[in-house]
Amino acid sequence: MRILVAGGAGFIGSHFTRLALRTWPAAEVIVLDTLTYAGNLANLEDLRSDARFSFVRGDICEPDTAATSMAGCSHVVNFAAETHVDRSILESGSFVRTDVEGTRVLLEAARQAGVTRYLQVSTDEVYGDLPAGRRAAEDDPLQPRSPYSASKAGGDLMTLAYHATFGLPVLITRGSNTYGPNQFPEKLIPLCITNALEGRPLPVYGDGSQQRDWLFVDDHCRGIAAVLEGGEPGTIYNLGAGVERPNLEVVRRIVALTGSDPSLIRHVPDRPGHDRRYALQTDRIQSLGWAPQVPFEEGLAATVEWYRAHPEWWQPLKRGEFEHYYRRQYASRLEESTP
Repeated sequence: MRILVAGGAGFIGSHFTRLALRTWPAAEVIVLDTLTYAGNLANLEDLRSDARFSFVRGDICEPDTAATSMAGCSHVVNFAAETHVDRSILESGSFVRTDVEGTRVLLEAARQAGVTRYLQVSTDEVYGDLPAGRRAAEDDPLQPRSPYSASKAGGDLMTLAYHATFGLPVLITRGSNTYGPNQFPEKLIPLCITNALEGRPLPVYGDGSQQRDWLFVDDHCRGIAAVLEGGEPGTIYNLGAGVERPNLEVVRRIVALTGSDPSLIRHVPDRPGHDRRYALQTDRIQSLGWAPQVPFEEGLAATVEWYRAHPEWWQPLKRGEFEHYYRRQYASRLEESTP
């Protein structure tokens, strides 16, 4: 088993790389990552001495890089993507390039290499905004409402097209909102944890009643491994914990866990087209023997403690480019904020 993990220096990709080396002791794992702002070699530092692990810096959109990195691989797992909705609203071009064209380049390389399994890591956001009481099933229509989710839907459709047209043995996982250690501090949970630890405002969009299904990163990675090992080619698998929480409730819990002042919570003007609710049916992945193991309260507490214990990891990330993005995204909103 020789696995190419595209985007393996990112948040979920680095956790999966570690899991793959534990789960399949005879496997060799190659990480291909271009190391954008969210890719971080520090996420893989503990693997550098493992002879089964290797790292290639390169862009999945470059055909020669994709082909060379994939040479001799039996499996490909594609985490490589631009993933933050807020950034896609500010600048959508890089999302289309990486999430659609990059996926196509990897699929073509996989077809030429004759890989036995190609797994595309996607998101529940491709199903769009769901009314209360409804959960999205894998065969539901795609109704993305942000440039990010539209680009991920495009990558999914390209993946399925390579299965239908060329018989490439593809699999797709669509995960719900994922959280855990070493997540780049732009998403809701790591942003609010790190801001709370610094005594900075905790921006909450609108009334904060947006519902998300929170999945701990280790559970997400175990689900991907289960699909890679036992999934049916050409099939989509939803991965969700069934733990719906309003964003405001999550932020209030972070305040309690960090011992912060509740007045740090600031309601700011909402982002355009903000989906109110995501939820997934997960019967298909459960048929492979997978079920989430980490309760939300336990996972969130462990995540807060990780950030508290590792300021040397996240503090440098919140300078430079991130600070510029943060001001662009939140400065004017915070001026209009309310408690």
